[in-house]
Amino acid sequence: MLIPVLCASLVCGGCEVAGRKVIFTTGLGNKDVFRIGETVCTLPEAKVYLCNYQNIYGSVYGLNLWEQASSKKQLDSYVKEMTISELARITCMDQLAEEQDISLSEEEQKKAAEAAKAYFSSLSKDEIAYMDVTEETIETLYQNYALADKLYATLTEGVNEEVSDDEARIIHAMQIVVKDKENADAVTARLAAGEDFTSLASDYNEGQDIEVTFGRGDVPEEVEKVAFSMEDGEVSSCIETDQGYYFIKCVNKYDEELTQENKVKIAQEREKTAFNDAYDAFVKEQDSMLNEKLWDETKIVTDGSITTNSFFAVYAQYCK
Repeated sequence: MLIPVLCASLVCGGCEVAGRKVIFTTGLGNKDVFRIGETVCTLPEAKVYLCNYQNIYGSVYGLNLWEQASSKKQLDSYVKEMTISELARITCMDQLAEEQDISLSEEEQKKAAEAAKAYFSSLSKDEIAYMDVTEETIETLYQNYALADKLYATLTEGVNEEVSDDEARIIHAMQIVVKDKENADAVTARLAAGEDFTSLASDYNEGQDIEVTFGRGDVPEEVEKVAFSMEDGEVSSCIETDQGYYFIKCVNKYDEELTQENKVKIAQEREKTAFNDAYDAFVKEQDSMLNEKLWDETKIVTDGSITTNSFFAVYAQYCK
C-alpha cells in the first residue's frame, strides 16, 4: 500500500471526502460507483479492490472471518468502506498529479503493464467474471496507483528528512511515580539511605509501568529535562510535575535500535504533513457523487470462489 495513511475518506452512510459532504445521486452510469470532479470509478475497478480487501482482511491466523456469523456483517461494511475510501483517495491524488503536471514515464507505464499481466494471469475464471475485468482494467488501476505514489514522492522530495540523534533519542529507564507528597518524601528518604530502586518501585510506583522507554514529548516537561541529562545508572532526585512526583533511574540513555525507529517515524510524519498541506487544499475544492444504490447492491462473494489477494503485492514487486 502507499507509504502514508492519508486523510481523504469517502465511506457509505454520511460520506465525506476530506471534510466535504458527498452528494448521493442516481445520475451516474449504471456501472459508475462514484465520481470525483471529472473522474469516474467504475464497478469493475472497485471490485478489484473489494475482492483483494475481502481476502486480505477476511482471514486472521488461518481463521476465515467470513464464516463467523458474528463478524460477517461488520467485516462486510468495513471492507466496502475501505474500498471506496482508498479508491477516492487515489482518484484525488491522480487529479492533483495532473494539476501539478506529474505523469508516469514510459518505463513506469511499462512496469504497470507488466504488473497487470502478472496479476490478471493469476485470476480464475470465476474471479474475472465476478469483477468483469480485462487486463486493460488492471493496467489502468496500476497506472493510477503508481501515479499516486509518484505524486507523494514528488511533493515530499524536498522535505528535510535529517533527524538528529538527540531529537529522536529514546531513553530506557525505570520510574517511580507517586501522587502525594508524603509518599514522595518517603521514597526520597529511602533512596538517600541507599535502598534498591527496583524494590522501592515495586512498593511505591503508581504509574502503569516500572520499566519504560520514552522520547521527547512523551513525558512531562520537567521529567524530560532531567531524564535527557542523565547518565547510565544515575538516579534522579524527586521531580515534581502536575501529574505527580517522579523518580527516574536511567538504564540506557541512548537506545540505538529504538532511536533509529523513531528517526524513521519523525521523518515520515514530516513527509505526511508536507503532503497534506497540498493535498487537503486540493481535495476541499472537489465535488463528489456516490452511486449509493449500486454500491449497496454490490455483494461480497464468500463461497470460496473469490480468493485473490495479491493485487498490492504484485504492484510492490513490479512498480516500487
